[in-house]
Amino acid sequence: MKLTTAGESHGKALVGIIEGLPSNLQIDIEEINYYLALRQSGYGRGGRQKIEKDSVEIISGVRNRLTLGSPLAFIVKNNDYENWREVIAPEGCDTDKRKLTCVRPGHADLTGILKYDQTDARNILERASARETAARVVGGTIARQYLKVLGVEISGYVKSVGNIVDPNIYAFERLSEAKKHSLFMLDGEREKEAEKFLDKLKSEGDTAGGVIEIRVKGLKSGFGSCMQYSTKLDALLCGAMMSVQAIKGVEVGLGFAAATLAGSKVHDEIYYDGNYFRKTDNAGGIEGGMSNGEEIILRAAMKPIPTLMKGLNTVDVSTNKPAKAAGERSDVAAVCAAEIILESVVALVLADVVSQRLGGDNMREVAKRYGELR
Repeated sequence: MKLTTAGESHGKALVGIIEGLPSNLQIDIEEINYYLALRQSGYGRGGRQKIEKDSVEIISGVRNRLTLGSPLAFIVKNNDYENWREVIAPEGCDTDKRKLTCVRPGHADLTGILKYDQTDARNILERASARETAARVVGGTIARQYLKVLGVEISGYVKSVGNIVDPNIYAFERLSEAKKHSLFMLDGEREKEAEKFLDKLKSEGDTAGGVIEIRVKGLKSGFGSCMQYSTKLDALLCGAMMSVQAIKGVEVGLGFAAATLAGSKVHDEIYYDGNYFRKTDNAGGIEGGMSNGEEIILRAAMKPIPTLMKGLNTVDVSTNKPAKAAGERSDVAAVCAAEIILESVVALVLADVVSQRLGGDNMREVAKRYGELR
C-alpha cells in the first residue's frame, strides 16, 4: 500500500494517490474531514487556519463509499490559491511578486535554492511547507480505516510543550480525550501552564515545540521483519515520523532512557498463560524489528517552528549581504497538528506492512487472514 502526494502550499490543491487498497473497504469521508479539521486545530495556530477549511474530494477508486481495488485518488483544494494566483499560477504568473531571497534559518530555503538551482526560495518552500501534510492526513485516515477493520487502533496526545512536561502514564482508552483539549494535553493544569507559556512567546514573536506520544493497540505479533534491515518495523515507523516537518527526534518504548538503565531493568520478561505475554512494555511493542503483540509506544520531538515573526539573522541570497529572515504567516506552536499527522503516518506504515504480509484483493480475504494469525 503506497501513498504518493503532490501539490504546493499556495497552489491549486494538494493531490494524493493510494495504490494497493483492497476492494470493499468502506471509506468514511466524514472521518477524513474530522481529522483534517483536527490537523488545523490547537492553541497557538496562526492565520492560515482561518483561511483554509480543509475537506477531501475523492475522484477515483471509490464507488458508493466502497473501494474498488483500483488506485484511490483525492484532492484537498487550497482556498488561499485565489489570493496567490498571480504569484504562483502554473499557466503563467509574476515571479517577481512575493519573491523570497532573505532565506529563513531552519527551513529548506537556502539548501533547496542551491540544490535546485533557484534564485527564489518560494520555489522551494511551497513544497517543503507542512501544508503538504494535509494530504498525508487524508491517506493516513484511509489507512486507519483499513486497520480498524482488523481491530488495530491508533491514538496519541501531547506530552510536553516547551519545557512544560506531563510525566503521567495513561491507559490507551484515555488518549482519545486529548482531542477535546486545547493543546491535546491530558493534564489540565499543565495545559493551562503551557497556554500561558505560548501567550508569552507570541508577544515576543517567538515559537515553541514539544513532544508527542503515539500509541498503537491491537496489532498482532510478527509485523515487520528481522531478516533485512530495511524491513524492520521500528525503522519504518521512525523513518515515517522523521519525515514529518519539524520532527527532530523519535524514540520507541523507553527510548533514550534505556541507555541509562541496567539490562535487567530494560528488557521485558516473557510469561505464558495459554498465550505469551509481558508484564512490562519497555520495548514499546517492537522486538527485533517486529511487533510483539504489546502496545506500540512511540514518541517524537518537534522543534520550534522556524518561521519567527521577529525574524532571525540571515543572508539575502540576491546580494549575499546580511538581512533579517522573511516573515511568512506562522504559528506559535503546532504540536496538535503534529500529533494528528504523526498518527496518520504511523497508520500508513502499519497498513503497508499488514498488507504486505496478508495480501488479499478484497477486505473479506484480508480480515480472514488476519483473524487466523496467532
